[in-house]
Amino acid sequence: MKIRTLQADDVERLLAFELANRSWFEQHVEARDPTFYSPAGVATHIADYLDSHAAGEMHPCVLTADDGAAIIGRANLRQIDRVAGNGEVGYRIAHSEARKGLASLALAHLQQVARTQYGLRILNAWISEHNAGSKRVMDKCGFTRDALAAPQLVQVHGVDHASHLYQCRL
Repeated sequence: MKIRTLQADDVERLLAFELANRSWFEQHVEARDPTFYSPAGVATHIADYLDSHAAGEMHPCVLTADDGAAIIGRANLRQIDRVAGNGEVGYRIAHSEARKGLASLALAHLQQVARTQYGLRILNAWISEHNAGSKRVMDKCGFTRDALAAPQLVQVHGVDHASHLYQCRL
């Protein structure tokens, strides 16, 4: 497995990854707009992410198979605020690659990038109370749930789910 920055020519690979794992992801997080699932939709998504990366607001990554041919996961550092010293992390791992430690590796990569490239001191992540796998990843990578932060509501298959703030000091 390799982790690298998202690239403009990742459209076909990213679309294939998102389509293959759409139902898996939608069990845990809000569904993407249906217009995303097209070459034009993914190209626009990538362009937006790369513009935010160029502006220093986010660091989008993909996880690839060792040969680099297929995307098997995503990991993003976003909402980078160098003044406040914080940012937010998120990831998606292919269903076929789940439970192999890739989410932990991706999160450790984002922690290193946040610390060394952006000088951040705190990372945030919002995790649904129904996503036991991500809670385990957060624990493993040194995140703790902020009991004082109000939960955010997200819709998963039309049902409200509370997402809770997890934080890590770098």
